[in-house]
Amino acid sequence: MAIEPRSTLSRVGERLITLVDSSVLLDIVTEDPSWATWSGDALAKARDDGTIVINPIVYAEVSIGFDRIEDLEVVLPAEDFQREELPFEAGFVAGKAFLAYRRRGGEKRAPLPDFYIGAHAAVRGYRLLTRDVARYRTYFPTLDLIVPESTS
Repeated sequence: MAIEPRSTLSRVGERLITLVDSSVLLDIVTEDPSWATWSGDALAKARDDGTIVINPIVYAEVSIGFDRIEDLEVVLPAEDFQREELPFEAGFVAGKAFLAYRRRGGEKRAPLPDFYIGAHAAVRGYRLLTRDVARYRTYFPTLDLIVPESTS
C-alpha cells in the first residue's frame, strides 16, 4: 500500500519545508565517523532552502543521549528547529503503513516511529531528510526524500 503525499511540496513563501529525521541529527550529535559530515552538510542545505521541522518523536529519539532537557535544547534550538505536533491525519496514515508492513511479514507489534515520521512528512507535503531510506521508500514511495547518493 502506497501512501500518497500532497501533490506539491509545502513551502513558506518560496522556501521549502523539510522534516528532519532523528538519524541525521544523531549522526551529528554523536559525531558518527561515517555519516556526520554528510548529515551536517545536508542539514545545512535544508536550512538554507527553507524551514526545518522536527516533531515530538524525533525530539524523543534524540533526547536519549542527553541527561538534561537544557542540554538537548542547546543542540536543537527552537529558533533553528521549528517544533510541530504530529497531525492526527498522520496517525491514520502511519497506521495504514504499519498495517502494510505487518501484511508483508513485519514482526513489530506496534507502529514504529519511522511510520509516524514518514506520515507526518507525507500529510504535510514536506521533504524528509533522512539516512534511513528502505522503510520510507517502501511505505511512502512518493515522498520527496533527501538521502545520501549511495542509498538513493
